[in-house]
Amino acid sequence: MKKHLLTLVMLMLFTSGAWAQKLSPLGVWTNEEGKAQFEIYKCGDKLCGKIVSLKEPLRNGKPKMDDNNPEKKLRSRPLIGMRFMDGFEYDGDNKWDDGTIYDPESGKTYSCYMKMTGNNKMEVKGYIGISLIGRTQYWTRVN
Repeated sequence: MKKHLLTLVMLMLFTSGAWAQKLSPLGVWTNEEGKAQFEIYKCGDKLCGKIVSLKEPLRNGKPKMDDNNPEKKLRSRPLIGMRFMDGFEYDGDNKWDDGTIYDPESGKTYSCYMKMTGNNKMEVKGYIGISLIGRTQYWTRVN
């Protein structure tokens, strides 16, 4: 009886450990304001993100462009399809770190991490310098 109980406990521990590893940011997400949808995908051995849709995709009847980019040659690229997240590496405990996130509204790029807080919820924090100071958003997976 003790042997069966031990086996059951070991199976439960193994299963819960496997479940924790299944929390993945891969897929399509939306931000708190619902302004856009983003796809997180593998790019080599890291994760990246691109804008796949905007709530308001047009400005003056034309697709929105990266108007605030500090590099003039990039201001003519459309926001939809633009890769705005780069270089995320798995850091353990359902966290991907050492990435960058570009904010097309300000034209600035920040250090960033992503942390899964549930199967369909993710904390995304952009910061300058140390991660204690910065801006946190909570994204929801789009089904």
